[in-house]
Order: sequence, then C-alpha cells, then structure tokens
Amino acid sequence: MAPLSTSPPLWDENLWEALLANIEAGCVIPVIGPASYKVVADGKEVSLTAYLGERLTARLALPQDALPPKPTLNEIASVYRHRPGGNRQKLYAAIHSILQEAQFEPPDVLCRLAAIRHFNLFVTTTFDPLLEMAVNRVRFGGEARSQAVTYAWNDVHDLSMRKRELVRPVVYYLLGKVSPTPSFAVSDDDLLEWLTALQSEKRPSRLLGELKENHLLIIGSTFSDWVVRIFLRTARLDPFWKGRDLLEVLADDFSRSDPGLVAFLRNFSPETQIFEGDAGSFVEILSHRWQERYGANIGAQYADPPPSEMPDGAVFISYAREDLTAVRQLKSGLETAGVPVWFDFDKIGAGDSFDPKIQDNIRRCSLFMPILSRNTEARAEGFFRREWAWAIDRDKNIDQSIPFITPVAIDDTAAFRRVPARFNDVNISRLPDGRPTLHFIGQLKDRIESRR
Repeated sequence: MAPLSTSPPLWDENLWEALLANIEAGCVIPVIGPASYKVVADGKEVSLTAYLGERLTARLALPQDALPPKPTLNEIASVYRHRPGGNRQKLYAAIHSILQEAQFEPPDVLCRLAAIRHFNLFVTTTFDPLLEMAVNRVRFGGEARSQAVTYAWNDVHDLSMRKRELVRPVVYYLLGKVSPTPSFAVSDDDLLEWLTALQSEKRPSRLLGELKENHLLIIGSTFSDWVVRIFLRTARLDPFWKGRDLLEVLADDFSRSDPGLVAFLRNFSPETQIFEGDAGSFVEILSHRWQERYGANIGAQYADPPPSEMPDGAVFISYAREDLTAVRQLKSGLETAGVPVWFDFDKIGAGDSFDPKIQDNIRRCSLFMPILSRNTEARAEGFFRREWAWAIDRDKNIDQSIPFITPVAIDDTAAFRRVPARFNDVNISRLPDGRPTLHFIGQLKDRIESRR
C-alpha cells in the first residue's frame, strides 16, 4: 500500500477568482478568530490575547513565577482557579472590565472584512466586540445597526432566519460574547463545553445548516489540531469520507506548520485549502482584489434599513421573506428615480403590537405594491397576506378609477391563483428580479401625482 501523503496542500492562485465569484453570489461565510488582528495599546500593536494576559495577571495579583513568560488566557485561568480564593465569576468580570476600560478601536483587518458588502453573516470565535464594531463603523457610520447573536452552551440562541433572508449583517458569537458573567469561553474547559454542546440538542441548527451549505473562510483561528478537525466536522454535519463540494480556507499562523493537521487535510479533506501566509496577509489580498473588482468604497454602499417611520406619500411594498433580494433591488431602483418607498424590513415577528403600525402605514401610503412570485403562490399563510387584506379593505373606500393597488410580479409565474380577486382586476406589472423599467417608473410617478 502506498504511504499516505504528508505534503502540504498548495495554495492555488486561481482560487482567488473562484472565491470572489462565490462571495458575490452570497455563499461564503467568514469565521474570524483572535489571531486575525491586533489592537493598538500604548502606541504599539499587540495581540488582544497578549494585552488581556498582561492586564489580567496584574488585576488578579498572580505571581509571575507561577506563569510562563507569555501566558495564554487558559493558563491564567488555570493558575487563578487553583489559588486560594480563586473565584470564577471574578475572572470573567475582570476580563469584561479590562476590555471596557481599554475602549479599543476596531482593527483595520476587521474593517476590511466588513467592507466586503456581500458578507452578511460573520461568525466569530472571539468574545470581544471588535468585529461587531467594525461592521457598524464601515456600514452604518458607527451606529449599532448590525445584529449580534450570542451562543452559549447553556443559553442557546440561533439565527432567526436563513442567511439569504437576512436584511442586515449578523455577527454570530459562536463561543459567547464578553460579559461580567461566565457566559463566554476563556479556558480549555470552557471550549470543551461549547464544543460538546454543538454536538447535542443544544446546537444552533440554523447556523450549522448555513455553515454546511456555504464556503468557509476560517481566518486567524488559534484552534489546536484536533479542535480544527472537530470544528470542520461540526460545520459539515457529515463524516469527512462523504466529501464536500464547497471550499474551506484556513488562513492563520499555525495550520500550515502542523504536520499532523496538514497530513489529515491532505488525505481526508482535500477541499480544505491552507493559505500560505498569515491571516492579515490573506485579508489584505482579498480586500485588494475585491476593491479592484468592485471599488474602494463598496462597504459604504451597504443598504441601510428603511426609516422606522414611513415617509408621507411613500409606496408601501408588501412581500414574502423569500423575495427579499428582489425587493431590495426594486427599492434601490425606485429610490434612485426619486420614488419614496417603504417596507417592513425586519419588523415582522416583532409581535402583535407592531400590527397597528403596519395598518396605519397602509392607510397612509400613496400606493400599495404587493410583490407576487412563485413564493407567494407556494405559501398559503404569511404576514404579507394580512397586509393584502388590510390594503383590500382600504381599496374598498377608494374610487375604482383612482389607482391604489399596484401588483408587481418578479418572476415568470404564468398565473397567480392565490391572490385576492382585486389583484387580477388591475394590471400586474412584470419586473423580473425586481428591476424597474423606465416605463414602470414613469407610470408609478403619474399614479402618485394623480393622488395628490
């Protein structure tokens, strides 16, 4: 039998083009680890782990001779817990306090990643909020508009919807987020609890489904050989021998130098590629190639959520969640042409208390635009049907010669049978993928003007 190969996988430069294409298609998830960036402390760049280690050692009054020269957080936690009076709660509260006092700015590496607007789901294995801050700074001018989801082995929070349905970027804290309580992973025994929970009924099923179905960029991980294997297996939801058609990239300081991991991936997971450089270099190249293709300010063009209050005279767009991509395309085209529009964005599911606000907006809008598609035909139930009913109710009080309901079909569905009869009484405009034509925009403006 031929010996198993131990030669490291080679990084193929042709992967960059495939990677950019997949990012544009919205099927890549970056998984960010603590070794992907440094922070500026006292005028110098240092790793966040090194900074926390130094401050934590002093805060907990640990003797230097009890620790190695550059202790990890796991080593500090281990020494502290075995000292008389070592209090687990105090350890986590101290880390939280140190980070709050530091008030670090989001590192450039994280801002570069945040500027790639087709990343709408970020997974972080760090507990600090710097990635979340970077996304908010680059895309929303510093306002806290991204969504943070925090997972803990004893407090399970999953994605609220599929990745393709997300209307604002999500930062998912896979190993917990820093807080004054022991709700984030610091030591190896913490990590073991998180990894165990990810294999149990406590796992975040929707997130793991997204990790399985998307290409993964694992950047700046500090996981050991076996933890990397377990993480990849967890993300796949299937044994390695079943194979995987999707790309996984490891970009860090450690993987390429670990012969055991390299040999394992070479022989059992050839689709996992190891970048021959550190995390910072990988992000720099990716960012540069992205900017060459899409422009340097692409991050600033990320679509802001609609205003919480509907502008007077706006067009109300009613849609099924599955059609969000086309709706955003339609919204962008109409607003560029000067037509004010409004849709409920991520408010659906906020509770019955939101219903009166939606009803009020339908009573005040200039036109009601139901988006019709194979998705609305397939769904016998949905919040959009409640909106349709409210619009039909208002339409009964309007002179039938004055247009109010303006249906738009965004795909090639031949006939719509699961719609109110009134929708078929008026002309259904065909705008494939939500791309408005000049004729349609002109028509819409005329209808809005006729109602003034």
